Amino acid sequence: MVNGVGTGTGDAARERLRRWRLVLGGDQADGTGCALSGRDAAMDGTLAALYGKGDKPQAGRERSAGLGASAPSVARWLGDIRTYFPSSVVQVMQRDAIERLGLASLLLEPEMLEAVEADVHLVGTLLSLNKAMPETTKETARAVVRKVVEDLERRLATRTRATLTGALDRSARINRPRHHDIDWNRTIAANLKHYLPEYRTVVPERLIGYGRAAQSVKKEVVLCIDQSGSMAASVVYASVFGAVLASMRSINTRLVVFDTAVVDLTDQLDDPVDVLFGTQLGGGTDINRALAYCQSHITRPAETVVVLISDLYEGGIRDEMLKRVAAMKASGVQFVALLALSDEGAPAYDREHAAALAALGAPAFACTPDLFPEVMAAAIEKRLLPIPDTA
Repeated sequence: MVNGVGTGTGDAARERLRRWRLVLGGDQADGTGCALSGRDAAMDGTLAALYGKGDKPQAGRERSAGLGASAPSVARWLGDIRTYFPSSVVQVMQRDAIERLGLASLLLEPEMLEAVEADVHLVGTLLSLNKAMPETTKETARAVVRKVVEDLERRLATRTRATLTGALDRSARINRPRHHDIDWNRTIAANLKHYLPEYRTVVPERLIGYGRAAQSVKKEVVLCIDQSGSMAASVVYASVFGAVLASMRSINTRLVVFDTAVVDLTDQLDDPVDVLFGTQLGGGTDINRALAYCQSHITRPAETVVVLISDLYEGGIRDEMLKRVAAMKASGVQFVALLALSDEGAPAYDREHAAALAALGAPAFACTPDLFPEVMAAAIEKRLLPIPDTA
């Protein structure tokens, strides 16, 4: 047994040694006795450049980081990792390089942006650098962001429109429906007192049906987004969903972002890239002020859904924030609190504030982009939200 690797013979054993050698880094302490050459040696070099140092040095360790500080060397490394690893792994390695080796500043150079594999996390990093970005880089940065946004729209838009159109139709109940519009579950429940035992059937006196939401009958949706640094991925997804909702004639959509100040980006919703570059990731948080702004623009509370996307770390007046939520719910507003809108799960969040919102009937939970249309549909229909088990 060598470091937990069996000493058997054959291709399977050699492959296990090879993999352990790539994981352990090739110093004298790895114990595999496996030498690399060709493609494997080149792959090991790309890993060494990123993961060779960063932990405390240990005796006998030879692997060391080698990206250097120049854009050309990093651009070459980015090309190498795309050669040796699948896209999902490339995105993780890019993220690690930015965090471990402090390469964020290099993203301000156009040649670097052209070399990276674009994803939601890279967009978040670019947005955090937006104010420091030179004019020569902004056009390239917008192209990178637009590519990610368009990919997200292709994945999310059709299902979101279909789900919410159905919810809008179902929310418009009528009492004289056509046969194919009858809501049989609600009709039977409303007419149980008219059950005829001898015929073993219900004779309905009142039909309940689904209406077809007219173009003039609209729901109001307010997306209120915390733009603190930890919410970067949520800001990206929320901007895309905001643009999709804004494209539906039956929904009036307002998009508000906040830190200690509040910015209304509704007039930019036709282009989510403009929305994203209108945000400023980082800074403090004043949820109470943001909700006050949203509350002041609610004119039809019974037809309004307010979606707060925040980790709930409140820098404003906590009690006032909770009073506003309670007042909105009492007026008929459907209030949804999302700790995150991303595939990453719930970030660190203020559990005390989450519990206080839950006590008001507004449970806070993390939501994936794939679940978001169902959450919105439930809010529009005023039914229980599909809260994930992991919330």
